[in-house]
Amino acid sequence: MLDNNQLLRFTTAGSVDDGKSTLIGRLLYDSKSIFEDQLQAIENTSKKKGHDGVDLALFTDGLKDEREQGITIDVAYRYFTTPKRKFIIADTPGHIQYTRNMVTGASTANAAIILVDARHGVIEQTKRHSFIASLLQIPHVIVCVNKMDLVDYSEEAYNNVINQFEEFSSKLLVHDIRFIPISALDGDNVVNRSKNMDWYQGAPLLHTLETMHISSDINKVDARFPVQTVLRPQNESHRDYRGYAGRVASGVFRVGDEITVMPSGFTSIIKSIDIYKDTLHEAYAPMSVSITLEDDIDISRGDMIVRSNNKPEANQDIEVMLCWLHNNPAKLRAKYSIRHTSNEQKAMIKEVVYKIDIESLGRNTEDKDLNMNDISKVKIRTTKPLMVDSYRENRTTGSIILVDDTTNETVAAGMIV
Repeated sequence: MLDNNQLLRFTTAGSVDDGKSTLIGRLLYDSKSIFEDQLQAIENTSKKKGHDGVDLALFTDGLKDEREQGITIDVAYRYFTTPKRKFIIADTPGHIQYTRNMVTGASTANAAIILVDARHGVIEQTKRHSFIASLLQIPHVIVCVNKMDLVDYSEEAYNNVINQFEEFSSKLLVHDIRFIPISALDGDNVVNRSKNMDWYQGAPLLHTLETMHISSDINKVDARFPVQTVLRPQNESHRDYRGYAGRVASGVFRVGDEITVMPSGFTSIIKSIDIYKDTLHEAYAPMSVSITLEDDIDISRGDMIVRSNNKPEANQDIEVMLCWLHNNPAKLRAKYSIRHTSNEQKAMIKEVVYKIDIESLGRNTEDKDLNMNDISKVKIRTTKPLMVDSYRENRTTGSIILVDDTTNETVAAGMIV
């Protein structure tokens, strides 16, 4: 049985005018997740534009530039709830120059919805977005073959898209790919089953999202607890309390477990696991808790509590798939701050190994300049060791960001290889 509080994050991607914003508008509209005043405002705007009905795309296109141009530029986040599940949608841009926006919108997603225009089939942009979804290790991909109304709801056109996508996706690292024929404009197979495509026996999109099994997406094997702060209340009831507060990144911690604190290597036993006004026997990702230990150990923010028989690597030299987010190009051997879980160190980019050619998806070993939207494999050196796992094994302890010290702007996001 599904926990109706379980949160599913999904991102949408596709080429320009494939109907991403319309699809999300349809999801919100048909699932009755829109406030009356929002609906009234959109209806008024639609009338001013001369549309016959409600322009569903306006529910997500929040920026003035986007509304005027009818395209999505920024990542638009939308929240909605059904009786079965809570959702966060990241509506990401389709243009090639906004690759970085897709990377940031998709980095925490459980699922990616990739829209394909039934008339055009799998195009370069479809491959590009699918590749990024694979690179970001998004566990579930739903390929929505949109605008079926414009191909007379043809099963043959739908099967052609499936064949094209499957031929390409065999090279990707995505294990769960599903296909749904839809018309976002008319609502076919979005929230309600389509009467125009009785040849399709699968579930509509919303039901697929509501019932998708995501519990196993979290790494439950490698216990990782990055310490965010040390709690020392020193009040009457907690005179000697010393708790280490943070969020469980992965795995399960239980009272009585033997743990090691990294990078110091000190060991101890978990004495208690506490939340506000209560104690627990165990904690698992992504719970926020305070852990106390049997021994008084010097632990501070940035340290990591792990199981003694299962430790991450402590490395100063790490290889990372890096997406450059900033207008200014990367500088080799310049100092940046690297943030990894609750740990912050100084770091530099030692070497650019290769760049991904986002057109051909091949590797370019000649061009070593990192500009905005470039994705590349780099070698990074840090001043002190980071406790890391590969991104493939653990999306939390396998991800980093680089920050420019002078401006405090995030310049890059990376996935540890």
